[in-house]
Amino acid sequence: MDKVYCTAIVLAAGRGKRMGTTVHKQYLLIGGKPVLYYSLKAFQDSELIDEIILVTGKGEEEYCREEIIEQYGISKVSAIVQGGAERYHSVWRGLQATKDGYVYIHDGARPFVNEEIIRRGYDCVSTEHACAAGMPSKDTVKIVDKEWVVRETPDRSSVWVIQTPQIFDVSLVKRAYSMLMEQEEDRALNIEEKEPVKQVPVTDDAMVAEQMLRCPVRLFCGSYENIKITTPEDLEIAEVFLKRAEEYL
Repeated sequence: MDKVYCTAIVLAAGRGKRMGTTVHKQYLLIGGKPVLYYSLKAFQDSELIDEIILVTGKGEEEYCREEIIEQYGISKVSAIVQGGAERYHSVWRGLQATKDGYVYIHDGARPFVNEEIIRRGYDCVSTEHACAAGMPSKDTVKIVDKEWVVRETPDRSSVWVIQTPQIFDVSLVKRAYSMLMEQEEDRALNIEEKEPVKQVPVTDDAMVAEQMLRCPVRLFCGSYENIKITTPEDLEIAEVFLKRAEEYL
């Protein structure tokens, strides 16, 4: 079977409020290089990925082009797109530049995506059409109410921590996001719908496919090292992972 054309949308428009720094988290350094560099390099080096679309914050396009893309020879970047107010707006803008085939949607603040994860994702989307990287939760999870009182304890064997990349048939995820954006536009125009859909915070792409299309999303194993850089402690952990990886080279 011929390989399907694959695009990676790498999201780098986040502000990283929880990091507590003036520099956005995706541009902080680990191992002397920006966090964003590592995910771009993984997709650059993968034979499965044909092109990369980078979504940046407002006014950051030139910095990314000169200091990361050109500096490190990330030649697969075909477009740099300015992100939106929320993560899902940024994804939607990236999708507008995407060709038919499969699309990997990945957070640029996850520097440890690797070839094994990329390949497992390709195998999964080839049969399932919508999938997401994740790992079984190591911890017991509690569902709480607004007062932080425990209301439910899910069976840990059924609880996964979700990561990126999340991978889809382009036509499927574009249709799901188009429906989401139409609903948002209707709400903004105060149009009454016959069956109004409750607005739920959109935190990942699988959620859009699930809610808009009632589409089943299959999980595949990412890695416990595929962390998202969110707080200062994550930078320290990332340095440890990076040093360990370099020792095996």
